[in-house]
Amino acid sequence: MVSITEAFVDSLAPNASAMKNGRDLAKKNSFSELCITADETLIFGECKGSGKEPYLCSVDFLRPETPVFRCSCPSRQFPCKHALGLLYAHTLQKPFEVAEIPTDIADKREKAEKREEKKKESELTDASTDRSKPARKVNKAAFVKKINAQLEGLSILEKLVLQIVHNGLGSIDKKSLQLMEDQAKQLGNYYISGVQAALREIVLMMKSADKEMAYSQVIEQLIRLWSLVKKGKSYLEQRLAEPERPMDTETMLEEQLGHTWQLTELKQFDRIKQDVELLQLSFLSYTDHARSEFVDAGWWVDLQDGTIYTTRHLRPFRAAKSMKEEDTVHALVTAEELYIYPGEQNARIRWENVKFREADAEKFKRVKSLAVPTFQDVIKQVKNGIKSPLALKNPAALIAFHAIERVGDTMVLRDVQGKQLTITNNFISGSINSDSIIPLLPKDDLNDQAALVVFQHDVENRRLGVQLLSIITDCRMIRLLY
Repeated sequence: MVSITEAFVDSLAPNASAMKNGRDLAKKNSFSELCITADETLIFGECKGSGKEPYLCSVDFLRPETPVFRCSCPSRQFPCKHALGLLYAHTLQKPFEVAEIPTDIADKREKAEKREEKKKESELTDASTDRSKPARKVNKAAFVKKINAQLEGLSILEKLVLQIVHNGLGSIDKKSLQLMEDQAKQLGNYYISGVQAALREIVLMMKSADKEMAYSQVIEQLIRLWSLVKKGKSYLEQRLAEPERPMDTETMLEEQLGHTWQLTELKQFDRIKQDVELLQLSFLSYTDHARSEFVDAGWWVDLQDGTIYTTRHLRPFRAAKSMKEEDTVHALVTAEELYIYPGEQNARIRWENVKFREADAEKFKRVKSLAVPTFQDVIKQVKNGIKSPLALKNPAALIAFHAIERVGDTMVLRDVQGKQLTITNNFISGSINSDSIIPLLPKDDLNDQAALVVFQHDVENRRLGVQLLSIITDCRMIRLLY
């Protein structure tokens, strides 16, 4: 049986509401029966419901990596609050009586085992058959058709960007914005959804009440779009001329154009790591109006080499209610297979099966030891990166600092060599103003520790600023952005 920790149960909950309701059921002793089998592979019980009869719920850990949830309640959430409550009751060390496995669950297990056996037999048959078959070839006609459509879409965008620059931002009115919105919708027919979203961002920026700020952002976005058009056309033309040419798996260009990477593709291109230990350093949920989706984002550190990765769980508006909402993870995560999406900085990652366990002081010390000791190398790397308009706007880094202190009206991070980084705020949506939090922390937390920061380039003042996301000490982590 897996180690059932609170963090593990939290990770299973479909949303924060289900998490809270499950905890409440356990804390209010709503379970009239709590049982566990002798081999600890099944926990089950009865929970008070709105009707006369209690709900029968269970969590089956016969296969620890894929627990099976069952409940007699009518809820469409999966797992429901009753199954979660059962797990929370276990974490709260409520008394579980050792009992035999219920007959109906034993029957379901037997049927599941038979299905699994048939599946394995089928896979073996398919594998032996595939060896005698030649590798499946790419449909060249479909490939050429798609590339030509993408090139046509980029040409349309190129003309639009030139038109906006030629007429000037001051000429953009409601009619122009409506036209841009219509053109953004039309780009959806050209297999370049990433470019389509980038154009929508300009429309949203121009609708902002602060026109002066919007103009600065729009100019930066237009430069980004222009670079995407030029690099995208050059890349697609090369692929059109050489259909066997492999996809770009080093940069985010494919994703920026709109390609959705499949796990099979990442595995094919060897973008995978085995047995990786990760610790989440920060988390944020926000709304991406340009793409019409909610985003649950996390920043993670690889405890082997200190690489900072990101996760992005995307929930389109139209399907958000039926999708699980991600939440902060405090536990140490061990991934058997870690899939790494193309990207040069803070690459996006994904996994399918992971194990959770509590993060102890040794792990925090390990994180701290992985921090870059001085700012100079990090600053150089960030500056080289942001020279490209298509680079990550706000790269994250784990850095060691000698002190956090106030210099004049601003807070700064200072390293052992005296190099300073100005702490800025609020360029990450939904974040907390660190100026009001830092003075409340003990002095020991502000000296000779490590921090996760994200960088922002201040174009007007020509300097880099950082937003402080987390502070990592020898024994704990302080999150300023949750």
